[in-house]
Amino acid sequence: MIHLVLFAGVLLGGYVLLTRTIFKGSRCKGNAAIAGKTVIITGGNTGIGKATALHLARKGARVILACRNRNKAEAAIEDIQQETGSSDVVYMQLDLASMKSVRCFTETFLKTESRLDLLINNAGLVGDGRTEEGFGIQFGVNHLGHFLLTYLLLERLKEAGGGRVVTLSSMAYRWGHINFEALAANKDLGTGSYSWQFFMAYCSSKLCNVLFTHELAKRLKGTNVTCYSVHPGVVRTELSRHVSLWQKVFIEPIAHLLFLDPEAGAQTTLHCCLQEGIEHLSGCYFFCCAVEEVFDQAKDDGVARKLWEVSERLCGLS
Repeated sequence: MIHLVLFAGVLLGGYVLLTRTIFKGSRCKGNAAIAGKTVIITGGNTGIGKATALHLARKGARVILACRNRNKAEAAIEDIQQETGSSDVVYMQLDLASMKSVRCFTETFLKTESRLDLLINNAGLVGDGRTEEGFGIQFGVNHLGHFLLTYLLLERLKEAGGGRVVTLSSMAYRWGHINFEALAANKDLGTGSYSWQFFMAYCSSKLCNVLFTHELAKRLKGTNVTCYSVHPGVVRTELSRHVSLWQKVFIEPIAHLLFLDPEAGAQTTLHCCLQEGIEHLSGCYFFCCAVEEVFDQAKDDGVARKLWEVSERLCGLS
């Protein structure tokens, strides 16, 4: 009996520790006026993106859900409209696994929308496969598609005055590595077909997100546009919808016990969108609505600059 009590105590103590560290949440207190401003959210039809869209629509923003699947996006728009009363939530087709689609999206947006105040690079995935151009799917969607999207929209962001770019990364960046030789040889950040190799490629794509933001901030100096990378916390989303069945069997019970819900996961994104007075923190990485110091590989100026230059070439921009 004593052993059972001790075991239960250890489990409870571990649960409390995890929920106050790795799985902890926070609450956005930012309240900047956003009524009448225009927001793009990639992957805004589900999970963190949808929760972010709900909050911003409720505050009167014009919210554009940039998504691949029209039916899912329209269903999400109906939900958001019913919950917020906003009629200013619209769908625009965007497949981040296709540079042609990214260019088509930006061309349409720039023709039909007069302003852009917030670009939220929210979409992401874990899985195997290739983009339309043959890049590893995680590198291509999580980094390269968002890189091109941001690049093509920067001038419109500058025009609005005080525009922000918020890019969702992950604490997984800590285990990432940018292998430029592998990228040149295989159009991906790693090789192999085992689950841990997919995970390492995911970590590297999330490192790309932090390095991209680090370099973008340098290139935006002297403008009125700022940028931030975000670890949303460990959240129950559809991020792992491309993984195998046995992985889901392992992940799902843990997710229901420990992971944050999408609304809680959206709080740091919302903080970087709505908190006033953080402009001097452009380029920083946020977790739980606060700046967090990043590991050395995520603030390497040389690697960040090279990643930017390589990304430009891969996107046909140079």
